[in-house]
Amino acid sequence: MFSFFKSDPSKKLRKQYDALLEQAMHAQRKGDIRGYSMLTLDAENLWQKIQRLEAEKK
Repeated sequence: MFSFFKSDPSKKLRKQYDALLEQAMHAQRKGDIRGYSMLTLDAENLWQKIQRLEAEKK
């Protein structure tokens, strides 16, 4: 009945995903390729988690 009060968990994860991608971009610009690759891997894992959550919603 009051489902509009519930927060969307994928929305919070998307913000984290965007933050990780931005951190990765800055690491790449600074020349930290290892840091860039680790942040990109973390972002990719988070994206897969987001996709699973959205698939469960449907």
